[in-house]
Amino acid sequence: MVTKQKILIVDDDNNIAELISLYLVKECFETKICNDGETAINTFDTFEPNLVLLDLMLPGIDGYQVCREIRTKSQVPIIMLSAKGEVFDKVLGLEMGADDYMEKPFDSKELVARVKAVLRRFKPQVQETPVSDDKVVRYPDLEINMTNYSVTYMGERVDMPPKELELLYFLAASPNHVYTREQLLDQIWGYEYIGDTRTVDVHIKRLREKLSDHEKWRLATIWGIGYKFEVQQ
Repeated sequence: MVTKQKILIVDDDNNIAELISLYLVKECFETKICNDGETAINTFDTFEPNLVLLDLMLPGIDGYQVCREIRTKSQVPIIMLSAKGEVFDKVLGLEMGADDYMEKPFDSKELVARVKAVLRRFKPQVQETPVSDDKVVRYPDLEINMTNYSVTYMGERVDMPPKELELLYFLAASPNHVYTREQLLDQIWGYEYIGDTRTVDVHIKRLREKLSDHEKWRLATIWGIGYKFEVQQ
């Protein structure tokens, strides 16, 4: 019997939450609804979802704080939902650790597509598969393993959301190759991303906070173009 993937839906508008649940259940997901932040944090531990759909405007503890709390203990994908469409709100959500951001109102088919896309990227993290060298990139003091979704820096494991890890791996797998922000969006997000290229900038910033420049390599900005994983020849 195939185990259904579980989606935790957090939205104070129960009508919207029920509608989202209906679409996801039709796609063979198991869902649970929470209408406030505190309940969501408690339910997260007992329900153990594979992905969280998280509204920002919640009574009591808001969505940003819920995201922050989840990130202290789990790298489970989070897609933020909000009527706020300003770049600041999107950037803040991504900086808090969200993997994607959708504006309300949204198309139900697009929501389901994004849920599936994010889960596809996260799935290798829980698969027990023998390590294959073609999915591992190594540099001095750095190992990026796409088989088990892990990053080891200076001998220690570094926690990071799936898209951060995928972006790092993609750049590191092609050292000194310059990619535009548009190319990185297309490669990492893997579907038609409705947003702007600042998403890439936010993820690069978060990577740099976790991996300081090494004498042999660094994440380099190519002004006016994009980014590259620069390696000393």
